[in-house]
Amino acid sequence: MLTLLGFGMVIVFMTLIMAKRLSPLVALILVPIVFALLGGFGSSVDDMMLDGIRKIAPTGVMLMFAILYFGVMIDAGLFDPIVGRILRLVKGDPLRIVVGTTVLALLISLDGDGSTTYMIVVAAMLPLYRRLGMNALSMTCLAMLSSGVMNLTPWGGPTARAAAALHVDAGDIFVPLVPAIGVSILAILGLSFYLGLHERRRLGTVNLPAGALHAGYDEDGVPGGPTSEDDDSLRRPRLLWVNAALTLALMVGLILGVLPLPVLFMIAFAIALVINYPDLAEQRRRVAHHAGNVLSVVALIFAAGIFTGILSGTGMVEAMSRSLLAVIPDALGPYLAVITALVSMPFTFFMSNDAFYFGVLPILSDAAQGYGISAVEMARASLIGQPVHLLSPLVPSTYLLVGLAAVDFGDHQRFTLKWAVLVCLVMLAAALAIGLFPWAGVAG
Repeated sequence: MLTLLGFGMVIVFMTLIMAKRLSPLVALILVPIVFALLGGFGSSVDDMMLDGIRKIAPTGVMLMFAILYFGVMIDAGLFDPIVGRILRLVKGDPLRIVVGTTVLALLISLDGDGSTTYMIVVAAMLPLYRRLGMNALSMTCLAMLSSGVMNLTPWGGPTARAAAALHVDAGDIFVPLVPAIGVSILAILGLSFYLGLHERRRLGTVNLPAGALHAGYDEDGVPGGPTSEDDDSLRRPRLLWVNAALTLALMVGLILGVLPLPVLFMIAFAIALVINYPDLAEQRRRVAHHAGNVLSVVALIFAAGIFTGILSGTGMVEAMSRSLLAVIPDALGPYLAVITALVSMPFTFFMSNDAFYFGVLPILSDAAQGYGISAVEMARASLIGQPVHLLSPLVPSTYLLVGLAAVDFGDHQRFTLKWAVLVCLVMLAAALAIGLFPWAGVAG
């Protein structure tokens, strides 16, 4: 019963938003409540919702202040030189723009934080896509796939969860995985070339100087005067290196875990606002200017807390896990590593990373050890599905990406899903080819 409710809830939710019958915000709130009531959990649904909101609150706070921080950095012109250099290289060629988007996303994703990657990539590249009439879904797709692969670093999250769940060293998981990650990066770059070539054929190449493609840049592709006096008054070119140093310190703090992420972004935002805009009236204007982005994203985050709270509190996640594991016949036992790699795509789509890595993976790993498949091999296999995981409605940063890029969540899912699965399969093939885990174990 709980299994049917769980899968039914997720399927109904996805159908409603992909068919554009409900907005993600409304669906995240109403759909789980309806299914909880259908399951007879009316007396405890309020506690489940509050538990879900409490658990996701730190993420909501982190994203709130991350948007404000990078909003201030964008206003102050921190990323103008980066955009200028990209413009000088890509000019009016859609192919170069799409490939440049991917390279930028791959580099920034090294910090292991998808939210940071999305904010910087969208801020730098979206004006180009809009000016040339390019499909912004290409940008969101490639940024998300880049983040999904690069997020496999030990400080990115999934690797650390797998290591903790199976009590193995994160380095033993990650280091041998590097060649497979490299192959996946090549696949993403190849996809960017394909999508960019499609855009070039559709739109042609715009033979204009770089300055004509983006407000605020001269014909040499270096920062120039913004198009409006108001924008010009916000730029802080003399504080460029101060802002860069503050951002670098923030990234180092995130990687080293000096303080919790929400606290780091709160402190960084406060410092950035005071340094760049010491006038109190201007500080209020900066916060008000970015309030729309903050509200649209954070509202979705807390709504997602209701969804995950009910999914977990009713026991639907546990029931879904048991049912999915039960359908694996004993004859397939020797292939548990490959099966784990394949099911990590739907598993991490329908449930959170925590639920998968701490709830499902240990069970699969225990069964696999009977066929000579080690825990560290199972940990590597479990990471294959991460590019698909980021398409899940349970991933907060994805709402940030589609919100900043002003694309529909359902459209983003439809456009990206096939490419995400393809990247996962490429990583799986590479992992098997270099022996990161066996195709088939041997019963002991």
